Parts: sequence; C-alpha cells; structure tokens
Amino acid sequence: MLHNRSVPANIILPHIYYEDVAAASAWLREAFGFAERFRFALPDGTPHGALLYLGEAWVMLKSPGQGATSPARLGGCTQQTMILVPDVDAHYRQALGAGARILEELRDTEYGERHYVAADPEGHAWIFAKHVRDVHPEAWGAVLAESP
Repeated sequence: MLHNRSVPANIILPHIYYEDVAAASAWLREAFGFAERFRFALPDGTPHGALLYLGEAWVMLKSPGQGATSPARLGGCTQQTMILVPDVDAHYRQALGAGARILEELRDTEYGERHYVAADPEGHAWIFAKHVRDVHPEAWGAVLAESP
C-alpha cells in the first residue's frame, strides 16, 4: 500500500466547508481541542483549506467552491460529524468554556453512548461521544438488516 504524507490513512476523511477556514481552524482548536496538521491557500493567497485532527479523527476544512457551501450561508445544518473522545465530560467542559453553542446537552443515550452535540460558529453540528456500555441494537428498537 502506498503511503501519502499529505492525506491520513484513515478510512474516511470528511471535507467540511467554511466561509472562513482560518477562523474555523482557530475556533475548532480552542473549543474542541483539534490540532492543525497543515493549511493551504489558492494561488492568489486566499486561505482554502486546513487539515485538522483530534486523536485518530481527521477532518479537512475547505472554503466553499462550486456546488459547496457552509451552513452559515444556508441557514441550516447539513450534517453531523461524530468523534469519539476518551473523556467526553472534560471535552464538554472545554467546549463550554470556549463558548460553544450546545445543541444537545451531555447525556447517556439508549444505545450506549455518552455524548453531547455542539455547533461551531458557522453552524456545523459536532457530536462528541464515548462508549459507556454495550447495548444490542434491538434493545433500543433498531431492526437488524438481513445478512447477504
């Protein structure tokens, strides 16, 4: 397998669109504890992207382009990104301290997660969670798919 130092080897790398990539990167680092691996600009020097990570979770921040925009421009949430963290209670306190807008308070779910949901300044919803117990999907009402 080829190794590429510019793109993490994780299975999924979401690209999340922001009107102001530099401001979004700074806020995500302060409020949610992300670290920045690198950032890049368009040929005219306009900030265009930044690769961030939190533990083993990686996200690419991108400026809007053809056919892509930020929830700030749409006026609504377009997706939620869930990241597992080792201490969700401490993470929640950090986010609150940085002024994150909490969409869903910290709680234990019926499916075995302890999580909270927060919005960043442009309206992207972030779920931060920790596994707290093992629950079979049918125990909370899920219907298992037939095996092929």
